[in-house]
Amino acid sequence: MSQAEAVRRVNPLWTLGLFRSELLTTFRRWRTLALLGVLAAVPVLVGIAVRIETGDGSSAGGGGGGGGPAFISQITNNGLFLVFTALAATLPFFLPMAIGVVAGDAVAGEANAGTLRYLLVAPAGRSRLLLTKYATVMTFCLVATLVVAVSALVTGALLFPLGDLTTISGTRISFSEGLARALLIALVVAVSLIGVAALGLFVSTLTNSGIAAMATTVGLLITVQIVDQIPQLHALHPYLFSHYWLSFADLMREPVYWDDLTKNLGLQALYAAVFGSAAWARFTAKDITA
Repeated sequence: MSQAEAVRRVNPLWTLGLFRSELLTTFRRWRTLALLGVLAAVPVLVGIAVRIETGDGSSAGGGGGGGGPAFISQITNNGLFLVFTALAATLPFFLPMAIGVVAGDAVAGEANAGTLRYLLVAPAGRSRLLLTKYATVMTFCLVATLVVAVSALVTGALLFPLGDLTTISGTRISFSEGLARALLIALVVAVSLIGVAALGLFVSTLTNSGIAAMATTVGLLITVQIVDQIPQLHALHPYLFSHYWLSFADLMREPVYWDDLTKNLGLQALYAAVFGSAAWARFTAKDITA
């Protein structure tokens, strides 16, 4: 019996089965579906607002004087720009908040429901279970980002014209190339959230309350965002996981400006390594009582 259990323990099909089970459990929750529904609604609301504002022939955005990428003023010329605008609008709060909720509940929610101990009774192992949880959260990062992008693309196609578009640098690219860049931007945005995912997973290993873990993760997210806006703390800004989030706009330059993009991806990898290791150290040494 022990030999059969050992074979099952190292069987990759068991790992895939565990991952599949985690995905189904996560995406069947009403909370997850509600979060995806809110994310899908944001591009629709932005598109309708721009359509109403420009109904009399005026331009959207009031000159684009905001701090983020000035994509909104281009939406009326090309609906594809709604994808970039929606990602820029959801990335500072809505997307990371959704990731924080899912990541914060990953381990603490199981402990709160009394199912964590039963998961570990099965031949999963703590390290494998934690990696599966993190892979599930990263999958949610990708799905959530694509939900925003697809909703924005459909809304933009219904409300505005599509065609060749002008990059931030002023050059013209074809619609197919613009679509490819939109997909690349969505992937970059998804990767930009792996730091938040690792942070949320670490917080989730510190408590047996899913609500407390989710609230703490979202609270830390808001705190980091506030710190990133305080000029007196500028020395800390390059080390905050949210500082380079909007660097995805550089993918709409010709040629692409890679400096801030590589800083962002490197910073996310660092946060994922640090907080992922901390989560592993905590979870493997944790006394599981629930």
